[in-house]
Amino acid sequence: MGLRDLAYGLYERRLTASLHSSAASVPRHVGVILDGNRRWAKSVGASSREGHQRGADKIVDLLAWCDEAGVEVVTLWLLSTDNLARPEAELTALLRIIEGVVTDLARPQNPWTLNVVGALDLLPSETARVLKEAAEGTGGRPGVLVNVAICYGGRREIADAVRSMLQAHAAAGTSLEEVAELLDVEHIAEHLYTRGQPDPDLVIRTSGEQRLGGFLLWQSAHSEFYFCDAYWPDFRRVDFLRALRAYSARQRRYGA
Repeated sequence: MGLRDLAYGLYERRLTASLHSSAASVPRHVGVILDGNRRWAKSVGASSREGHQRGADKIVDLLAWCDEAGVEVVTLWLLSTDNLARPEAELTALLRIIEGVVTDLARPQNPWTLNVVGALDLLPSETARVLKEAAEGTGGRPGVLVNVAICYGGRREIADAVRSMLQAHAAAGTSLEEVAELLDVEHIAEHLYTRGQPDPDLVIRTSGEQRLGGFLLWQSAHSEFYFCDAYWPDFRRVDFLRALRAYSARQRRYGA
């Protein structure tokens, strides 16, 4: 072990001790925008596919860190609706990697419950089938609940929620005028992809970009945000602990 690794190890232990010794609460729900795979690949002379695969391999580490910290729900943004416009060869390779990582996370030896969210109808039918079947066998596991956001866009989610709500009322014979009278925030929230879950307390974005890009637009109204300069494949446990430390130091005002 080099001096740099030793120093990081000591720093990690100090961060962990400070979090455990404080009375600050751990975020129940953490959303993560896994950004920077292609830029990481370019910086090391690798292909985009290698960058995406390296980023996929990092997910297991993150979920283990969340389990250790006591986080209950994690939402991972793996593919946006905008990503569907990427060149066909890159998109096909990326979809195969996503199929692989979701299948691996769903293996019986892993403790996580998977919930695939997004506009899956826009994906190739075989990809959608693989993702759904992988997640179906993970219910009730003791680890973190993992929302895997694939072909996801915040505006699309809200539109889908309103559409689902209107369809439910139409099936019950409710008139449009009656729906307008009943409509409120809670009615829409009941039809979101993450319905029944706590909203994210903390949203982390890697790669230095300081924007949400449409991630959990509805649910993140009162979230705390942490922007990390590291590209996602380089994201370390110490970076995760720094995000938790920053969260614990903030006084949440919930829009006040």
